[in-house]
Amino acid sequence: MSDSVIENPFSSRPDRVPPGQRVTDGFPVLHYGDVVYYRDMSKWDLRIFGLVEEEARISYSEFMELPVQAFANDIHCVTTWSKLDNVWEGVPVSAIMDKVKLKSEAKYVMLHAEQGWTTNLPLEDFLRETSFLGIRHNGELLTPEHGYPVRMVVPHLYFWKSAKWLRGIEFMAADKPGFWERNGYHMYGDPFREQRYDFD
Repeated sequence: MSDSVIENPFSSRPDRVPPGQRVTDGFPVLHYGDVVYYRDMSKWDLRIFGLVEEEARISYSEFMELPVQAFANDIHCVTTWSKLDNVWEGVPVSAIMDKVKLKSEAKYVMLHAEQGWTTNLPLEDFLRETSFLGIRHNGELLTPEHGYPVRMVVPHLYFWKSAKWLRGIEFMAADKPGFWERNGYHMYGDPFREQRYDFD
């Protein structure tokens, strides 16, 4: 793992906690459907597809050999809790992008998780230095309840965009809603603009 830490860009902001949020020391568990438990990691892989020159599948053993970076951040749930000063270990998005060549028309990403769960985000948000594929949180492996073995972490957006149990990354030309977005959540989800819901 790299000795450097990707620093928290919000740690020195006077308005560090977004409007409508309350700080918690815990790590609440919220998800749709059942917790996913993996018994045989040889059956896990990460599919990279859509607007790429060649689809890729990364096995669990291959994924665990990718470079790992430490990341410091705050996370904000749409249900109004915020957890500050998290330290994660995860695979930088750049290490995933080294595996694929994007087609020029790719502008958006759909994250695919177990049980058919999906969420969307712009490509530029996916590619941020602060976005990563998390495997450890505050020194411990992720628990199944928090997305073991791999969850996406996009800390500058509401935490539903940080898909648990990640299994696929799809590159798209046009934006389209994922599971929660189809059910009334905002298409983008900026916590500092309180982009929680969009029922229009």
